[in-house]
Amino acid sequence: MASSFRLRKLCFLRPVKFSSNYRRPETEERKCFGTNSAVKDERLKQNKLKKQWRCMDSCCWTIGYLCTTWWLLLFLYHFSPVNFQGFKGRPEPPGERLRRGGATALHPVVLVPGIVTGGLELWEGRPCSDGLFRKRLWGGSFTEIFKRPICWLEHLSLNNETGLDPPGIRVRAVPGLVEADYLAPGYFVWASLIQNLARIGYEEKNMYMAAYDWRLSFQNTETRDQTLTRLKSKIELMHVTNGYKKVVVVPHSMGAIYFLHFVKWVEAPPPMGGGGGPDWCAKHIKAIMNISPTFLGVPKIVGSILSVERKDLAFIRAMAPGFLDSKILGLQGLEHVMRVSRTWDSMVSLLPKGGEAIWGNLDWSPEQNYVCGSKKEKNRRNSVTKSNTTDDKSIFEVQESTNYGRIISFGKMASELHSSKLPTSNSQEQALRPNDTITHSYPPSHGKLWTEYDEIRPDNIYRIFENKAYTAKTLLDLLRSIAPMMMQRAEAQFSHGMANNLDDPKYNNYKYWSNPLETKLPDAPHMEIYCLYGVGIPTERSYVYKLSPSSRRRSIPLQIDSSAADGNHNGCLKGGVYYVDGDETVPVLSSGFMCAKGWRGKTRFNPSRSSTYVREYKHQAPANLLEGRGRASGAHVDIMGNVALVEDILRVAAGASGVEIGGDQIYSDIVEISKKVSIRL
Repeated sequence: MASSFRLRKLCFLRPVKFSSNYRRPETEERKCFGTNSAVKDERLKQNKLKKQWRCMDSCCWTIGYLCTTWWLLLFLYHFSPVNFQGFKGRPEPPGERLRRGGATALHPVVLVPGIVTGGLELWEGRPCSDGLFRKRLWGGSFTEIFKRPICWLEHLSLNNETGLDPPGIRVRAVPGLVEADYLAPGYFVWASLIQNLARIGYEEKNMYMAAYDWRLSFQNTETRDQTLTRLKSKIELMHVTNGYKKVVVVPHSMGAIYFLHFVKWVEAPPPMGGGGGPDWCAKHIKAIMNISPTFLGVPKIVGSILSVERKDLAFIRAMAPGFLDSKILGLQGLEHVMRVSRTWDSMVSLLPKGGEAIWGNLDWSPEQNYVCGSKKEKNRRNSVTKSNTTDDKSIFEVQESTNYGRIISFGKMASELHSSKLPTSNSQEQALRPNDTITHSYPPSHGKLWTEYDEIRPDNIYRIFENKAYTAKTLLDLLRSIAPMMMQRAEAQFSHGMANNLDDPKYNNYKYWSNPLETKLPDAPHMEIYCLYGVGIPTERSYVYKLSPSSRRRSIPLQIDSSAADGNHNGCLKGGVYYVDGDETVPVLSSGFMCAKGWRGKTRFNPSRSSTYVREYKHQAPANLLEGRGRASGAHVDIMGNVALVEDILRVAAGASGVEIGGDQIYSDIVEISKKVSIRL
């Protein structure tokens, strides 16, 4: 009765004027006089909808308030005076401090960005790119990802056969310092270093950003854009116009091996090289200060090629398995990323170099005794006795070594078993034979999104999985099997081995120039080489994989096994990923080995005895949110704002030598790791 009364009140108590011959429509009568249960259900549904929207609104407002407050505090922190009524504001920038100490611009500076961090803009495109002429497709706001994602991906792709521009598309590197100062609004890359260089007198007449299209192979940047020729001319011009002062070159990440390629190119005779002659570097370059260098490769890139994964994506897939794998609005995210990234030859330049001698085999690796975890946990584990004693019959914990040499293991057990219990290397190398693949046109005529996995017969996916473990040597065979077009194209541009005889004429070919183990440093005894990188952050080293669900096995059949967790492996296996020390992207083995051993003193890789220095920066997380990404960060990109690193670069640019800035600065086990790598020097 009560509900009926409320309903009648709702319908009749509101005054309404209408003519005497007006008759209420039947639908309106049913709306007011319908059954109580129907009206109740409708009201509950409306109330529920209102509550949902109120909750969403509250969440949005809360997030908005938090973000606004944080940005306001950050603004006040960075723009407040150094001292204001006893309050200590932002710390004094290193450039300002060095300027007051007398440091001034002396040597011209060339900055060389790495992969991904440089901006790309559109010069010619398909009809879907209307309005984007000379707008950034990569870097900047990234708004086009949300506006037209398929069009955006199409224009970032390269030709799958040539590795150059697809027909009707021209995307080029953004010129000038703005190419890589910020990757996105508020996310600096080179901006902090540029600003501090400016504080001691640098400007565009003595500072240059060597912009290039980071998607291309290094030699193709010259073939298509003459980037190496322009870099040579710019260094020569800066050398002359700045009083014949030698240049300080500062590459970052992949930029280190890109510039290593340039160093060999500039010496080589034309048409393959720049014709500068063997003394060009000795005449023009004072120092090469490599930040977070990828000299020996990056294991993380293997996961990107196999399944477009790394630890973060693998975690998301484990927490929300349907999110990344769903076909939201027809956009198959991972498949599209795989299709696009496999057209970038630069990806292959980052594969591990040197084979098993550097990265380890099935039962050995140079970092095998590394202990992960907190400092307290490391001390506890290191105090454990490594062997049992029979005198007092006490039982001690035996600390097992981690098989980092197995860069890819299919199943956690395969990452732990002794090599004698795994398939032989011969069966691994023959995991797939050429006749095990299907050949069809690219892309297929049907509407399904194509990946190179479509070339593999379904039953052969199991054969890949059954081979269990792959090292830096057999890994290349695996990649040739699952990404044949990419590897065939890119391996004509890059090599990943180790030279037995560097005087062999074959090493005069450009494919070897970016591999420090297959080339000699230039004849420049007074040129200094620095390896500057962060340490103290768990860094991906090897992976445990599993088969994907059957519904995805045709497009991306493999994925990181996020359920694989640590047993007795020094706390280094988490979420299917084995970790070692590094800068979160590059292990110390890759960043530091060449400066610590490969080029140290007179070696066959450094015949002119150029001085090398290892400068490590121990990672310190930001003390609070106001510090942003931290002033003492050792992370792969965030280190570009590290105060100590910026100060070292400024001092060398102002005329200091490696000895004068303190020589080696080592916190990691790079020296011990290098000793375990037995190669002919």
